[in-house]
Amino acid sequence: MNIRPLNDRVLVLRIGGEEKTSGGIIIPDTAKEKPQEGKVVAVGPGKLDDDGKRIPLEVKKNDRILFGKYSGNEIKIDGVEHLIMREDDILGIIEK
Repeated sequence: MNIRPLNDRVLVLRIGGEEKTSGGIIIPDTAKEKPQEGKVVAVGPGKLDDDGKRIPLEVKKNDRILFGKYSGNEIKIDGVEHLIMREDDILGIIEK
C-alpha cells in the first residue's frame, strides 16, 4: 500500500527500543516504553502560507528523527505500525 501524506504531515516508522536493561534484565513487551526515535518513510509537499505558496518541509525521506512521546497518530500499513504526524511534532533530526 502506498501512502502520500498531505500538506506538512510526515509518515514515520518507529525504530525499536531497548530489549534489555544495562544489567542484562530482559524487559517484557508490557513494560517497554514506545521508542521516540523513528525513520521518515514519506513526507507531504509542505504547508501553504498566507499567499498560497508552498513552504517545503525540512525533513526528507530516510531521515532519522526524534519526536515527543505522545506525538502523531498510530496507523497500521500492511500489518506494520507507523505514525503520521505534523512536522511541528518533530523535535529534531539525528545527524550521522
